[in-house]
Amino acid sequence: MKGRAAFGSAAAATWRPSARDLARSRLARAMRICGFDSLAELHRYSVDQPEAFWRAALDDLGVAFSTPWERLVDTSHGYEFPRWFTGGRLNVAFNCVERHAADPAASVRPAVITECDNGTRREMSFATLGAEVERVATGLVALGIGKGDRVGLFLPVIPEAAVALLACAKIGAVAVPAFSGFGPEPLAARLRSAEAAVLVTVDGTTRRGQRVAMKDVADAAVALAPDVRHLIVVSNDRGPISAQPCDLAWESLGIGRAPVPTLQCDPNDPFLIIYTSGTTGTPKGIVHSHAGYLVKSGLDFGYAFDIQSDDRLGWIADMGWMLGPLMIVGALQFGATVVFIEGLPNYPDETRLWRIVEGNRVTVLGMAPTAARNLRAAMGGSAQEQDLSSLRAFTSTGEAWDHPSWHWLFEKIGGGRLPILNYTGGTETGGGILSNYTMAPISPGSFAGPLLGQDVDVLDSDGNPTDGVGELVVRNIWPGMTHAFWRDPDRYLRTYWDRWPRTWVHGDLASIDANGYWYIHGRSDDTIKVAGRRIGPAEIESALVSDPRLAEAAVIGVPDADRGSRIVAFVTLKPGVSAFDPRALGLAVDRAVGKAMVPSEIIPVAGLPKTKNGKIMRRAIRARYLGEPAGDLSALDSASSLDLIPVRS
Repeated sequence: MKGRAAFGSAAAATWRPSARDLARSRLARAMRICGFDSLAELHRYSVDQPEAFWRAALDDLGVAFSTPWERLVDTSHGYEFPRWFTGGRLNVAFNCVERHAADPAASVRPAVITECDNGTRREMSFATLGAEVERVATGLVALGIGKGDRVGLFLPVIPEAAVALLACAKIGAVAVPAFSGFGPEPLAARLRSAEAAVLVTVDGTTRRGQRVAMKDVADAAVALAPDVRHLIVVSNDRGPISAQPCDLAWESLGIGRAPVPTLQCDPNDPFLIIYTSGTTGTPKGIVHSHAGYLVKSGLDFGYAFDIQSDDRLGWIADMGWMLGPLMIVGALQFGATVVFIEGLPNYPDETRLWRIVEGNRVTVLGMAPTAARNLRAAMGGSAQEQDLSSLRAFTSTGEAWDHPSWHWLFEKIGGGRLPILNYTGGTETGGGILSNYTMAPISPGSFAGPLLGQDVDVLDSDGNPTDGVGELVVRNIWPGMTHAFWRDPDRYLRTYWDRWPRTWVHGDLASIDANGYWYIHGRSDDTIKVAGRRIGPAEIESALVSDPRLAEAAVIGVPDADRGSRIVAFVTLKPGVSAFDPRALGLAVDRAVGKAMVPSEIIPVAGLPKTKNGKIMRRAIRARYLGEPAGDLSALDSASSLDLIPVRS
C-alpha cells in the first residue's frame, strides 16, 4: 500500500454508530468474519491482497457470475487499461432484476418508484420490471440491435428509464444516457460520438410544472445524428408530438415475439457510456463494463450506505449524470427499491422532499448541499413537520458542505440520530473514492476515509504526501474505473495518468486533518492561488454562507498583477433579505481562512448558474465575469441563467 488508510477518529466525531447501526451493518459483519478489528485494517487488506479481498467481497455482496472468474486482473494491455475478472461471464440485468423477479417474495416488492415533477407517483414491482425488460429487449433485437450496439436514452427518471437501461444490458447493447435538459445539439453530439442506432425518449415531461417537449428535442437531435435509425417514444404525459418516419411506440416493442435469452457477457464488455463535460474540449465518453459498474456500485452502496433489500433509496437524479444509472444498479442488485425524485426539492414548495419521504417510507435520502442550503433558507432554519421516522441515513455527493447547512440537516431534520453519508468520486471512477460509512464515526462536512479497494492519498505539487491541501489521487487500479474514454484512449491518459507514474490524479483538491478525516476543497481547476497560497473555493464559500443573511455563495479567482489572483464572490440573499454587511462577511472569511483570502469584491446576484444536479458552475461564472468564452454549457440547468452574472467593467 502506497497511500494512507486514514479513517476519522471517534473522539472528534459528531455522529457515532449506535449498537443498532453496527448490528445491521453488512460491512461490520464482514469485518468480524474476516477477523479485522478496524476499518483501516480491512482497507489495507483490500489494497494489499486484492485477489483474496475481491473474491470474499463479491461472494458477500452476492454478485452473481454465470461462469466463475479465474483471474482478478489482466494488465497485459497496459497498467492503465486493466481487464477484470477474466474468464468469467455475467450480466447486469440478471443481477439487478431477473433473479429478483423470479423470487416469489422479492417479485412483489416495488423496484422503481418515481415521484414526478407534476405531483403524480408511479410504481413498478420487480415482477413487472422483469417482464418489461424482457419485452423491450425482445423488441430491440427485432430492430436489429445486438451486442455492442449503442442505444441513446433521453428520458426523465421514470420506471421506463430503468427498463431501457436493463433491456440494453440483457442483450449486450450499450446504453448511452443523456441529460434530460439537453437541447438538440448537445444531445446530437453524444449520439454522433457514440454512433447510436436507436434513441429512446418520451413525448414530454414537466419542469416546475411547465411542459418540456422532449420529443421535439429528440426529433431535432436525430436530424443531426445520421446513425440513428429508430426513435422509440414512451407515452409519458400524452402531450402533442410531431410524428416522424423513424418513430416507434414503446408500448409496441416485442409484442407477439418469443423472448430473447439473456446474453452472458465478458465482464469487460461495455455496459454504459456516460458523457461528461470538461472545462475544455468535446464531452468525454466514459466507458463502463458489466462487471466494473456492477461490482463498484455494489461495494459502495452495499458497504458504505449499507443498502439491503428492505431499503428505499430516494434521490433527485437524472439519467444523463452518473447518479441515475448508479441508483438503478447500486440499489436493485440488492433487491432494494429506487425512489426517483424528478424535479426540484423546493417545487412546488419546501415540504416536497419531506412529504416524499413520509409517503414512500424512504429509508435513505440523498441530499445535495445546495438543496440543504436552499431548504434551510426557505424553512427559516426550522425543522419539518412531516414524519421522517423511516429514515436511517442521508447521503450526499457532488459538492462540499458548509457547516451551517450540515448542522441544520443533522440536528433539525435528522434529530441528531441520522448519519450524513458524504460520498465523492466521479463518473470516471465508477462510483466513490471517499465516503462515510454507517458503521464509522462522522465529522461535519468530511469523509470518514477511502472506499475499500482503492489506495488513496493527497499529494503536493511535487508528488509527495502532504498534510495540507493537495491533489486527491488513487495509487492503484480498481474494478469500476472507466475502461477509458470512448474511442479516445490518448485523452484518457492525458486526463488522469500523465502527471505521476501509475497514479490516477482525480482533479479534486483534498486534505486529511489531524483526526484522520478527509475533506474535498473543490476541483483543481477551481483552485485559487493568492500570494503563493492555494485554496479551494469551498472553504471561502462556507465562511460566507455562515452569515444568516446569505443563501448561497460562489467564489472565483481573477487575475491580479500583485498577488497572482484576487478573490471575487457572488452571493444570493435569503428571501426577505435586501442587503448584507460586506465587513461582516470579510471578518467571517478572515476568521475561517485568513485575511489574504477575504474577497476583494462581494457581488449580490439573483441566482447562480448550476447543473441540474445542483453543482454551481464556477468555471462558467468566471468566464462570464471576465468576458471570456464560456465553453461547453450543455450541463447548464435551463432553469438557471448565466446572464445573472455581471461582466466585469
